[in-house]
Amino acid sequence: MRLATAFDEIEPLKDPRVRVNPGYLVVVLLARVITRLGTLEHVDTRVVENLYAADLAYLQDFYQRINDNGHSRLLVACPHCSGEFEVETAGPGE
Repeated sequence: MRLATAFDEIEPLKDPRVRVNPGYLVVVLLARVITRLGTLEHVDTRVVENLYAADLAYLQDFYQRINDNGHSRLLVACPHCSGEFEVETAGPGE
């Protein structure tokens, strides 16, 4: 997933599916910013529509996290030594 642009957030508002059902906005938005999903290299609205609810919720949370912070790094703690460090949850272009 990549960071969203202003255009990514504005353009879906013109989509007739979003006008009829504002809840569809998340489907169109995620389809625009997900660059790869598992072995799929092309993600469109049909792919997002067919996700399990838990997977959709995870991707919505991930979208929010990287767009609020401007990156996809997370602060984690080692369960063995309790040392804290950051990990990148997605590489460039993912």
